[in-house]
Amino acid sequence: MTEVSEKRTDLPWGEITDETIAYAAELLGTQLRRDRMAGWVTEVNVDAIQHFAQGIGDRNPLWRDPEYGKGTRWGAMLAPPTILYSVDGTTVAPRLAGVQWLYAGTDWIWYDVIKRGDAFDAPAVFYKQDVKGGEFASRWLLQTGHIRYLRRSDGLMVGEAFGKCARTPRGNALKKEGKQKYKAREEYEYTADELAAIERALIEEMPRGAKPRYAEDVEIGEVLPPRVKGPLTSTDMIAWYAGWSGAGPYGGAHGDAVRYRTRHQDYHISERTGAKDSAGRGHLEKKTGEDVGMGGAYDIGPQRISWGAHMLTDWMGDDGFLHTLSATVKRPNLLGDTTTWHGTVTGKEVVDGYHLISIDMHADNQRGETNSTAKATVLLPSKADGPVVTPIPRNLTADK
Repeated sequence: MTEVSEKRTDLPWGEITDETIAYAAELLGTQLRRDRMAGWVTEVNVDAIQHFAQGIGDRNPLWRDPEYGKGTRWGAMLAPPTILYSVDGTTVAPRLAGVQWLYAGTDWIWYDVIKRGDAFDAPAVFYKQDVKGGEFASRWLLQTGHIRYLRRSDGLMVGEAFGKCARTPRGNALKKEGKQKYKAREEYEYTADELAAIERALIEEMPRGAKPRYAEDVEIGEVLPPRVKGPLTSTDMIAWYAGWSGAGPYGGAHGDAVRYRTRHQDYHISERTGAKDSAGRGHLEKKTGEDVGMGGAYDIGPQRISWGAHMLTDWMGDDGFLHTLSATVKRPNLLGDTTTWHGTVTGKEVVDGYHLISIDMHADNQRGETNSTAKATVLLPSKADGPVVTPIPRNLTADK
């Protein structure tokens, strides 16, 4: 690890150069301050659980009904596994003032369920930085952070995440390169039949619930019931923000936001008003989304990944356990788009007495474009052994 220098103001703003790359690399291996990227939820109470579930449209009674979980093998109300995004959002994108960060994916590992009342500390380390280049920009970076979610009551690492962020030029810097990967496009015009099919799928989705899904009954090639999200609206986005982080990742609101922008020199300037604001406004505002190269207002990576986790937890039932989920966000999902997550069982094995089911996943939109891919490992009970036992002592898939 290189020696960490003091904050510098002499570096070019909004540019990726040898010097700015080296300046960011100084922080590799260091634990980062998380005053805005973490802490929306520190204690997983009823409100936090229900708000997160509502924000992703997940009706599973394990996290909607405070009494339901008491009758399951867990003996308590649970939270969706990806609620840990609201403890720390896994965005690690240090330095490079004025350079856009776009969420690229998460590699999740869970070792225990998350119960009502759990409280967490979440130290985050700048883990890795790779220099990339290609169609989107002549040079961009992939920055990876490692976040550990430590339960305060016993110190157990309930989960860990490797969050990945692409650092890319925005605005004039992007235009100067003549690069624009995702062209601006108008909202998709659905037919009445398409809308009816989407609404029917949303109304009919149902978690498996108390009926156990045994490992012996699962076949390789089995297709999971898909989960449909859309057409995406600004209301959906606000519901996600309410459960996930509020305005935290963008510096907060009013004076908090100004202080954040002053300290980090990370902002977008409105071409119309000249005022500074977070580039995160691109998630709700078409023009800013176009300016950062996404083609319009777009969803949030952890949001879309949580939709994929929703499909998995509905399928596995109350007795299942989501152990790993490695997801990559491949292209924007714009307001007006509909995302459908699909999954197929690709493997079965027993490791240390745990029955592991491997699942390949992908998400596509109404245009047939794949916007995300993922691989997951679910632990299921066995007819011979009864329910699987937690906590899990290690990553059971590490040797794959």
